[in-house]
Amino acid sequence: MPSRLAGIWRRFPIRVEPYRGSAPRHAASRNELKSQVGPSFGNNFNNRTEEAIGTAHDFWTAYREEAFGKQPRPFVGWLMLVEDAEESRSPVANATPHFPVFPEFDGASYLKRYDILCQKLVQEQLYTTAALIASPRAAAQTGTFTQMSEMTNLKTFITSLAGHVAAEAARLS
Repeated sequence: MPSRLAGIWRRFPIRVEPYRGSAPRHAASRNELKSQVGPSFGNNFNNRTEEAIGTAHDFWTAYREEAFGKQPRPFVGWLMLVEDAEESRSPVANATPHFPVFPEFDGASYLKRYDILCQKLVQEQLYTTAALIASPRAAAQTGTFTQMSEMTNLKTFITSLAGHVAAEAARLS
């Protein structure tokens, strides 16, 4: 039966399926799947960013405090699907009168900002891997999507997860 992970500050809104083999139960993988459609890309981007960072910090604090028991470091993935639309691909103006924005955000579209977010989530070791895919609403029937970069593509996400699963299976056999 799926359960919810305990966090330090809150219960995770993510359902997990515990390992049912003969080894002790542990959380081998935690994956978050998110999506966003327009028209409010700006507000939603900020909310998803805060949520991804906060959830990761909560999870890793719970892991450090052994809320899941003593166990090997789990795989933690973040996958974002964003509507591929003119509004998500258009450059975003920065109105910051007090401090300059980092150069990578200057004129970046919301899709580019999500790509930067995914890369930073991994660089800061908040997530094992993070992926971004973009798909127009019209592709709901076909599943067509595009990817923004090699670092955040779906293949990188899946191969990283598959490698972790293979390592866990070998360790537990």
